[in-house]
Amino acid sequence: QVQLVESGGGLVQPGGSLRLSCVASGRILSTYAMGWYRQPPGNQRELVATITNDGSPNYADSVKGRFTISSDNAKNTVYLQMNSLKPEDTAVYYCNARVVNSWYQTRDYWGQGTQVTVSS
Repeated sequence: QVQLVESGGGLVQPGGSLRLSCVASGRILSTYAMGWYRQPPGNQRELVATITNDGSPNYADSVKGRFTISSDNAKNTVYLQMNSLKPEDTAVYYCNARVVNSWYQTRDYWGQGTQVTVSS
């Protein structure tokens, strides 16, 4: 089995910063990409940012220039540095990893989610 554990969410004022972390563990042979998605209240889950195992990032237009995704492949860890946060960034943030597991299956795995609330 593969597990993803997120940390770093919380309450922050508009204009503030937060850093999310996600560690993947378990029966992982290799990782294609990791990333972050979010689900605002009453809305569907949406892409925030992804990063491939060669370090190529991809961002949603709404977070470009404010958020930075990075990873440590040796630790199967992905980070999301969020700056200049806005109230519309309020959401549950989910970590995602596309991995090859020990059964040689390529699968998407998800974390349990961490709440980010931007409010004064």
